[in-house]
Amino acid sequence: MQTAEITDVGRIPIYYLKKIWCHYQNLKSPSAEVERVEWKYIIAVFNALGIGLEPTVQYLFSQSTDFSDFEDWIVANGSVSPSVIEQFNSTLTDKQEFDARKEDPIFTEQELQQWHQDGYIILKNAISKEACEKTVQLIYQCIEADPENSETWYKPHTLKNGIMIQHFNSPQLDQNRLSERINRAYRQLWQKSDLLVSMDRVSFNPPETEFYHFPGPNLHWDVSLKMPIPFGLQGLLYLTDTKANQGAFTLIPGFHNEIKTYLDNLKPADNPRDLKNLSNFPTKSIAAAAGDFIIWNQCLPHGSSPNTSKEPRIVQYINYQPLEMEVQSEWI
Repeated sequence: MQTAEITDVGRIPIYYLKKIWCHYQNLKSPSAEVERVEWKYIIAVFNALGIGLEPTVQYLFSQSTDFSDFEDWIVANGSVSPSVIEQFNSTLTDKQEFDARKEDPIFTEQELQQWHQDGYIILKNAISKEACEKTVQLIYQCIEADPENSETWYKPHTLKNGIMIQHFNSPQLDQNRLSERINRAYRQLWQKSDLLVSMDRVSFNPPETEFYHFPGPNLHWDVSLKMPIPFGLQGLLYLTDTKANQGAFTLIPGFHNEIKTYLDNLKPADNPRDLKNLSNFPTKSIAAAAGDFIIWNQCLPHGSSPNTSKEPRIVQYINYQPLEMEVQSEWI
């Protein structure tokens, strides 16, 4: 049986990775004892390294016979960030309980009242304007576009997937996602300190033209609609000043307080994710400044919107969630 301690590391210094590799090596041998690793740690490590669950498990079962080769595969297919790994390791080893009395609240009582009512909240000046400008420049470079030449905004690029840009890892993106203000905001809303940062991507939503139309995503959920829906948060960072008609982030305010009634009132044949069923609920497109960060309850239908302005909407997705994140096993 292959074994490893939680803190045993190789060239990628993230805790649990070698232990997870041993776990899958032992599963491949019917005669071997299996040193089990809890599923929550497997998911957390894979998320921190920016590697998908399905392709990674497939690789571990079909190809990986050497831990060093596995690390090479992660470097080639994931997003290895030293600062995110450091945050991951320190969170897992910090055994201090959350104590709200020791926290410096970042949201006022009035803001929290609106949060409970509307299900979203805006953290002003989450990062500096300079950091926003550097990140915007990075994104333009990634997609080989020119901010002064709108014709370049629509060119096909291998990193583009609709309005999503498949760019996850850079020092500037790490600096943004590890912002102390953003971390404090999540700690206050979760009432937890053991939160792990996500390795999410960025987005570039250009204005609509005669030949280019908004491809989505429209209103949707990223969570199972099996009741009860566990508490969860999502977030995005505006990197430019964004008007309501500039492809702004759009949601149905207060829907977290309505979702049970909404689901209960559907007919058995109705698809709860069909946008026609949401047509009676008013939406809101959120205007905010560069550096502002929007956090919303995962029960809210949310999405981007058609950009009818003259400038692109550029954002970075950032999330923090606890290791003990509750999820529904059934997807509806």
